[in-house]
Amino acid sequence: QVQLVEAGGGLVQAGGSLRLSCAASGRTFVIYSMRWYRQAPGTEREFVASIRWSGGTTFYADSMKGRCTISGEKDKNTVYLQMNNLNPEDTAIYYCNAVVLGSAEYWGQGTQVTVSP
Repeated sequence: QVQLVEAGGGLVQAGGSLRLSCAASGRTFVIYSMRWYRQAPGTEREFVASIRWSGGTTFYADSMKGRCTISGEKDKNTVYLQMNNLNPEDTAIYYCNAVVLGSAEYWGQGTQVTVSP
């Protein structure tokens, strides 16, 4: 089983930047892809960004409007999400997700991002 630990959430003002991280650990496993999701109060969880571990192909949700960059440090099984030009609509709990070989899927505990006007 894989454990995901997120960090980097906090309070920022509109227009500011934040970098989230998520480290995967556990018994022997091979990551296929890592993804970020977010969920604001009263809303459904929505996709933010993903990265293919082999090859580094990335994909972003339209909601981020090119304001974020996902990257990975593969030897540490860690994924990052750099977010720029944040606005209050970005306020949410951000969750890390990992898909491993064999299609098993794991979730982190989430990290709170709050953007003030």
